[in-house]
Amino acid sequence: MDQYDLVNRQFGSTAKNYLTSAVHAQGADLQRLTRRVQQQQPNRILDLGCGGGHASYAAAAGAVGQVVAYDLSEEMLGVVKEEATRRGLGNLTTQQGSVDALPFADASFELIVSRYSAHHWMQIEASIAEAARVLAPGGTLIIIDVVAPQTPLYDTVLQTIELLRDASHVRDYRESEWRAMLGAAGLCVDNSDTWKLALNFDAWIKRIGTAPARVAALQTTMGALPKEARDYFSIQADCSFAIDTAWIESSRPAGAVVAGCATTT
Repeated sequence: MDQYDLVNRQFGSTAKNYLTSAVHAQGADLQRLTRRVQQQQPNRILDLGCGGGHASYAAAAGAVGQVVAYDLSEEMLGVVKEEATRRGLGNLTTQQGSVDALPFADASFELIVSRYSAHHWMQIEASIAEAARVLAPGGTLIIIDVVAPQTPLYDTVLQTIELLRDASHVRDYRESEWRAMLGAAGLCVDNSDTWKLALNFDAWIKRIGTAPARVAALQTTMGALPKEARDYFSIQADCSFAIDTAWIESSRPAGAVVAGCATTT
């Protein structure tokens, strides 16, 4: 099967796991997103690759405008629609599709967010270009995702364990790669923050339904890592570990563009 089918199969069969996952349902970044929406009050918000919908719920809780939860998986969207109804979020709607061909008009959204999704995008440059296209002038794009370390060894380790755990994984990008890709799409990176995200190994593999052979490969791989890598990822005896996560905020200039950033005209 191709990448789109693989993502659909992986996440369609585990949709409800992502609704109840503590890693996805909790976090200071969700509270930060709600506050940001309350302050900015955008008319339309897009959650790209919404998964279990937690960024959508956080945005809708602070918004007076409309929130569109967008995902490739119909099963995920079914879970989001049901949960939005349960929470009384009447301003949240769902729409199915691929991130590299968005079915929205130019400049449709004042705020776009993507949380723990972009590392699955097959056509990353096209997807970012599409996000930039549907972002209104002066609007904001927020990427919340795992980021790869700049050190090559640690980068390689991260991609290896991610792919062993989940065959639909494409790449966790370095922050420098994100800045370059966003800049190439005509967006200006305004700020970024990083933090460590602790992952319980058993919950991590059960959430996606990792096959036993892959679990064994993960345990063998993580046990054989050099001390530097084990220390960097804080790998424990049960293979629980910690990874780098980032909030990367960029904007579409409302005026002229100089070196990728906005100036008034």
